[in-house]
Amino acid sequence: MFCGTSPVRTWVNWSAKPWLALYADPEQYAPRGHQLKQWLFGGQSISTKVALFPIEDYSGLIVCDLFGEDSYFADADLFWQKQNEAIAAKRDAYLEAGWPEVAVLEPGQHFQSWDYEKTPRRKGGKVFISVSHRGAVECHEGWLSRKDARRARAQGEGGEHEESAAKQSRPELTGPMQNYVDLHRHGAVRTAMLDRPCVALRLMVAHAIAGSGLWQVRREPQRTANEAVAASIAASRAEAVFAEKRREVLPLLGAPDEEGAIAGGNGDAFALAAVFARLLPLCDDDVMRVLSLVMAETLEAGSAAVEALGNHLGIDMGTWWQPDDAFFDLLRDKEIANAMLADLAGKPVADGNVAEKVKTQKKIIRDCLAGENGREKIDNWLPNWMKFSVESYTKRGGFRTADQWASVQPLFVRQ
Repeated sequence: MFCGTSPVRTWVNWSAKPWLALYADPEQYAPRGHQLKQWLFGGQSISTKVALFPIEDYSGLIVCDLFGEDSYFADADLFWQKQNEAIAAKRDAYLEAGWPEVAVLEPGQHFQSWDYEKTPRRKGGKVFISVSHRGAVECHEGWLSRKDARRARAQGEGGEHEESAAKQSRPELTGPMQNYVDLHRHGAVRTAMLDRPCVALRLMVAHAIAGSGLWQVRREPQRTANEAVAASIAASRAEAVFAEKRREVLPLLGAPDEEGAIAGGNGDAFALAAVFARLLPLCDDDVMRVLSLVMAETLEAGSAAVEALGNHLGIDMGTWWQPDDAFFDLLRDKEIANAMLADLAGKPVADGNVAEKVKTQKKIIRDCLAGENGREKIDNWLPNWMKFSVESYTKRGGFRTADQWASVQPLFVRQ
């Protein structure tokens, strides 16, 4: 035999004594033929013919048969390092050429073509690279497993094949690994956020606007009992001013829709990230304006929160509301109408009409508010129901707003 540093080869002597000792020992087996080569090379003979890389890139010894034409890599570890690098380069070249997936099989794992169907690249066909234990590499282009091929056919012809093949590709991470990665990243991010409250504020606003898998924020629907109530709300000063202020805030979010609400999204992850990105460069004052609008859109009507907020802000409902036709149409209780009449015209007038129909008493109330039919005009009158703090007219109960305020009032007593 002879060997040398590639590509130069030099002669070396090989002693036959170890092999002759095996041959002479009836208890031992002396390798012959191809097995003799493997025995000489430490159990693995790898021909230089299988190399994907240039031979000159291999810096180890190359051994040749004295009477044969084949040459072999003496350093198997170095060969496999170079061969794997070449296999990786071939895989990357396939991917750059547009193949949807390239699978490199483990050494010795055969590509069983009968388990696959020939499928062109445009229909989702993949490349499988098989590697033998002796280093030989084969590339099998344009194949799908029979299961994947059946699924692709079920999706129909044309572009749907590419989409289905992409969906059916083996995911990069297993379920447990994805869980592992997600939780470690989550822990790092949420802990760091505790030191950045301004960022947390913006992310919270984005969640309230877009929603997420954990956030389900709903807008106040402002459902009305009938068309008269709906018309009254639509014509109110509060609604007009709210709409104006809302139009001033929308450009901060790049929202062109002047009618639809911004809060209460459906949890779309991209929408959440988009809103968050929009909020990050805004100054704190602008973020707080957006937050105020979101809170306003999600403030539940008839709730204790409305009563608490109205009292805290010292709301004067006389600035925002005046008795209208809808109010009087809904006022049908004679006892309450008489109490309102006493508030406006005095107890003697109320007592003098205590037995009159509700319609008559409401007419006198309207006269007092308008200053008609000899009644002195009363400005800025508010029924007890509209005041902050709210009050009842009777002890009958059943007034939810008053009950709501009574339950939380002790929490807001000014010190």
